[in-house]
Amino acid sequence: MEPKISVRNLNLFYGDNHALHDINLDIKKNTIHALIGPSGCGKSTFLRTLNRMNDLIDNVRITGDVNVEGVNINSTGTDVVSLRKKVGMVFQRPNPFPMSIYDNIAYGPRVHGIKKKSILDGIVEKSLKQAALWDEVHDRLGKSALGLSGGQQQRLCIARLLAVEPDVLLMDEPTSALDPISTLKVEELSQSLKEWYTIIIVTHNMQQAARISDFTSFFLNGYMVETDNTDTIFTTPRDQRTEDYITGRFG
Repeated sequence: MEPKISVRNLNLFYGDNHALHDINLDIKKNTIHALIGPSGCGKSTFLRTLNRMNDLIDNVRITGDVNVEGVNINSTGTDVVSLRKKVGMVFQRPNPFPMSIYDNIAYGPRVHGIKKKSILDGIVEKSLKQAALWDEVHDRLGKSALGLSGGQQQRLCIARLLAVEPDVLLMDEPTSALDPISTLKVEELSQSLKEWYTIIIVTHNMQQAARISDFTSFFLNGYMVETDNTDTIFTTPRDQRTEDYITGRFG
């Protein structure tokens, strides 16, 4: 099967700082792929290359290919807005818009031209159900999203992303600001969503990576040290540096 995302010889520079070195990685469709490594190792920078979020940072230069379903997203003809609709991102801290729960979910579809209320109603309900939030908020859709708990806000942000029908979900430490119960709900949600989506998650939580991911890549100092199925990475890694990290000898 062709990989959903294929990265070849990817290098990224912040000015003179060489932040990512010759990354080669395939991401399989309908899997959860975890990116692990100590702070500053390049995993979040790599995640942002997958939908060109690094374009928003001054003085960034990228070489190499990032292919999503066989199309190089770094080519000059790429429609970045369409790319970010297809490859969406959930950030470390929940960032609901200061508007109602309903309008948060309907925002993206409206931007993309959907105005009919009956269609928007269906999208809002479907997205909230996919994000395992419908039962908790269906009777207060007109209330401010800022009144939700932190965990609910993060699932709302996931629902808002699902409303524009992406193919890939990028998650940058999506549970780092959440309590254990909310973290569990997001983890369970992620595992259910891989039936429809390909998910790449950056996490500092080794237990989380081991619990929910199918594949894991270990980053260190801007290099991808190794990648394999998650069970192998956590039981019989090939590189001593990987073993040292996951057993807590550094990081």
